[in-house]
Amino acid sequence: MTDERIETLLAGMSPEEKAGQLTQYFYFKLPGEADPALGFDADEQPRAAEAALGRGGAGALLFVTDPAEVNRLQRLAIDGNPQGIPVLFGFDVIHGLRTIFPVPIAMAASWDPETIERGQTIAGREARAVGIHWTFAPMVDITRDPRWGRIIEGAGEDPFLGAAVAAAQVRGFQGGGIIAGPKHFAGYGASLGGRDYDEANISEYELWNTYLPPFQAAVEAGAGNIMTAYMDLNGIPASGSHWLLTKVLRDTWGFTGFVVSDANAVKNLQTHGFAADPADAAARAVTAGVDLEMAFSEPAYDHLPAVPAARDAVEVSVRRILEAKLRLGLLDEPFVDEDRAREVLADPEHRAVAREAARRSAVLLKNDGDLLPLDPGAFGSIAVLGPLADSRRDTLGPWVFDFDLAETVTVLEGIRRATGAEVAYAQGVPVTQREFPSMFDQFGGNRPEDPEGFDADAEFARAVALAESSDVAIVVLGEHQNMIGEAASRSSLDLPGRQLELLRAVAATGTPTVLLLMNGRPLDLRWPAEHVPAIMDIWYPGSQGGNAVADLLFGAASPGGKLPFTWPRTVGQVPIHYGHTRSHEPQNQGRRYWDEASTPLFPFGHGLSYGRFAYENLFVSADTVAPDAEVTVSVDVTNTGARPAPEVVQLYLHQRHGRASRPVRELKGFSRVELAPGETRRVAFTIGPQQRRYWHAAVRDWVLDTTTFDVWVGGSSAAELATTFEVRDV
Repeated sequence: MTDERIETLLAGMSPEEKAGQLTQYFYFKLPGEADPALGFDADEQPRAAEAALGRGGAGALLFVTDPAEVNRLQRLAIDGNPQGIPVLFGFDVIHGLRTIFPVPIAMAASWDPETIERGQTIAGREARAVGIHWTFAPMVDITRDPRWGRIIEGAGEDPFLGAAVAAAQVRGFQGGGIIAGPKHFAGYGASLGGRDYDEANISEYELWNTYLPPFQAAVEAGAGNIMTAYMDLNGIPASGSHWLLTKVLRDTWGFTGFVVSDANAVKNLQTHGFAADPADAAARAVTAGVDLEMAFSEPAYDHLPAVPAARDAVEVSVRRILEAKLRLGLLDEPFVDEDRAREVLADPEHRAVAREAARRSAVLLKNDGDLLPLDPGAFGSIAVLGPLADSRRDTLGPWVFDFDLAETVTVLEGIRRATGAEVAYAQGVPVTQREFPSMFDQFGGNRPEDPEGFDADAEFARAVALAESSDVAIVVLGEHQNMIGEAASRSSLDLPGRQLELLRAVAATGTPTVLLLMNGRPLDLRWPAEHVPAIMDIWYPGSQGGNAVADLLFGAASPGGKLPFTWPRTVGQVPIHYGHTRSHEPQNQGRRYWDEASTPLFPFGHGLSYGRFAYENLFVSADTVAPDAEVTVSVDVTNTGARPAPEVVQLYLHQRHGRASRPVRELKGFSRVELAPGETRRVAFTIGPQQRRYWHAAVRDWVLDTTTFDVWVGGSSAAELATTFEVRDV
């Protein structure tokens, strides 16, 4: 019956209607008034989209979040389509819709797939309630260059962690009722110099072993959509690569959903010098495997009816789009219950989960002398300082558009709610603007501003005076949210503006100082790491961020997050990652530069807590196993501290020899556990062929070597407790 329904629709469609089903229009009105003299037309996209809906020329829209508007546009689509086919509504639900969760890199830092899945289930539920059917997320690009702004949307540098996070997000979104759209397929995170949109040149060895595993995990988790990447991958635009979109994605992995291009990526095939004109671009994209074109205006796919060579591919793609609409139930019930939407968006449980997610995502980088947690009764006065401490918009982070700013809890507000101490605030330094405005500043509230009449020197002096007269200083520094994200790469990792100067001055007062970082990439912390006793990365923590941070500062919760990337000392070290090969002179690995240590400031997987953890009794179930067999690695983990606390137990492997050089360490297992004081937990991992195999570039296939494996288990990639096992034909 399902196939018959789709085939009946297909049989009644004209070539133009089929091309329309493969087209997605942006639908947002630019802020400001139309000015013909400047060529500025605020209504251009809505007019183009509605005209397409009226003639049955659109299969999907994006950027609509108002349920009443969704219903109005859906009625236009159904009435304008001869077959009465509704449109899909897509949206960038990256880390929440109305309830904003910590940014994706922060959620990855929780090393907690259950929390990640729960958060994205709520995001999906809120999105579906307002009429959104699918999200352009998760972003599962691996990146090892923090200059790239979109590091904030992913899970960092490691393919094993990235795969686990990708699968959890797919399960969450689709459990919430929307289609997950992992992106950007593939290799986007390896752009040259960390420059957004620039080409990526990735060896076959790295592509299969590092960059593709998170995408495969997302497909295996059931993702219904995949988004293509903008850039050239090894000389071929990813959005026109038949090898990538058909040979790998469908023929090798068995993907059965639909593929959407990134915005204007089909037309950009001409920009790349790959396609001759828009018609050629359309033909190349659809035959490569791009089912749906995301277009600002004048879609390239409008040319498809005049391209006979693309007709078979068009039929296949239209069928995939109709199947997605059928699975979502849109062919039977295309409209939104507006009253129900209001109820879902107001659910207080969503905020409670967001608060817990922010607590679990924070990474305690340093805590000399156990300055944290702060004893609320020990401090009569607290100075809260810094330009991000009371910024609601920055607390939410980038890649959110439908938030409720009024309900967002800043760090300052959270601290004031959590303690009876006197809490004084000073911004300290001026807001640092980007030299070039963000492409997303058109959406209200994205550009930070200083208060009217701001006197930079006087405010700096006031902040230092507050620190000097207080019992403890909490300094909230980092990057404003529009300094990171798409089209927000940086050539420097320095704290912007005068923030480091402020921190130095505060620390010089002698007042105990806590540095809280609001960021999505590692920043240059060489001076703070040496001179500030306590440093916690709170990321951009979301709607309930301030409450969560206060819970962590005052000990209502213990930080347990771990870094999902290697933290460099300086930008001159990047790209840097823990999983490099042994190479020449490994004894001098930390001295590759003569002017700076080439070791990280903080290793991958690092993160402290308010507990103390001892690892003992590392055991492997067999000294020798066959290539197709499994071994179990187990270890006792004890909280020897005085507080209950979480720990992420991490397992790393190293293959000593074989048919290729292998990384010095590779994450192959992790488990987040909560331990009471004095409690011991036996944690076990299964290591089978899947964890030991790798792609061999010369063989051009997955291989398993007979060799010896080193095993480390501990709280970071610098774990010291070790054992071995051997793989051989037995």
